[in-house]
Amino acid sequence: MPDDRARRWRLLLGDGPDDSLSPSDMGMDAALGALYDNQSDGEPGSKENMVVGMGASAPRVARWLGDVRTYFPSSVVQVMQTDAIDRLGLKQLLLEPEMLAAVQPDVHLVATLASLRSLLPQKARETARTVVRTVVDEVERRIADRLRSSVRGALNRAQRTRRPRPGDIDWIRTIKANLGSYQPDLKTIIPERLVGFGRKQTGFAREIVLCVDQSGSMATSVVYASIFASVLASIRALKTTLVVYDTAVVDLTEELRDPVDVIFGTQLGGGNDTPRALAYCEPLITRPRDTVFVLVSDLYEGEGSAEMIRRLGALSNAGSAVIVLLALDDEGKPSFEKENAASLATLGIPCFACTPDAFPDLMAVAVSRGDVAQWAASRESAAATLRT
Repeated sequence: MPDDRARRWRLLLGDGPDDSLSPSDMGMDAALGALYDNQSDGEPGSKENMVVGMGASAPRVARWLGDVRTYFPSSVVQVMQTDAIDRLGLKQLLLEPEMLAAVQPDVHLVATLASLRSLLPQKARETARTVVRTVVDEVERRIADRLRSSVRGALNRAQRTRRPRPGDIDWIRTIKANLGSYQPDLKTIIPERLVGFGRKQTGFAREIVLCVDQSGSMATSVVYASIFASVLASIRALKTTLVVYDTAVVDLTEELRDPVDVIFGTQLGGGNDTPRALAYCEPLITRPRDTVFVLVSDLYEGEGSAEMIRRLGALSNAGSAVIVLLALDDEGKPSFEKENAASLATLGIPCFACTPDAFPDLMAVAVSRGDVAQWAASRESAAATLRT
């Protein structure tokens, strides 16, 4: 409809006549204008705009956030909140409890709160933890059960044997595998091959080491990695280690009982020293052929690139399944150092981005010692087909 087209253009372009806008549209326009309209310096979202449009106070910004939730769907609200924090310098206002209570929790907000943790006053800390807990619970509800199920299934398949002892025969799978050898005259199946599970091992079936770059560009990846590490740590057959690093290395394994504690144990921002983190992780690996080592990094390493590649290659040569996730976030479109990724690929180390929803399948392939590179390639091929 022409009128609807004019309305959409008016909301998109901002300032203009209001005769095409309803009262609800005008409220939407005001919320957009407070964030995106140009001001005296000619730049969108300037500091002047914060003062003129929303006011540099938590109550006024909280009301604006309420308006945003009223007029826009959840996905748009998250984008606008992120833009408001990044473009208008509102991080200081997040230190106010009333401001935190007004925002719609999402992974980007959690990453921002983690970066501000040392600045949070006492009265805002519990509110911040509640916000983070809400996001953690939502991610776990969406993915945690599938991650546990996928990994446990992969462990069972990895331990299955074709020459089981009598007490270890999996009769259901054995029958399914031998339906073709059913003997009508005998009214029974004569199994040509037995399917069973290996003898239960003492200790851990697999060791998982997550080594996560916590520089500013990896913020949402750190949040997701923290949550998934806590989920993996709840699987008894796994020994899960979480190491985060910038220019220093921090082992958060002891905090894995609660992902909120893990997230607040990170220190987002700053530089990175991947070789130093790898040197810390190397002695933690006691059974290389039963270890999955996941480096979450965009591989921007500078002078340390050669040592990083050498150390990752050594881990792979020792028998560990080494994977580099260039990003672990909803976008799945990372910015990364392409030369380093290409060098690692020549060593047989797969490097790719992974969305949170794909992470359970990735870990199932890795734990079962499957071909992760082939899995990633087939997944990307399927995604490309859907895009076309």
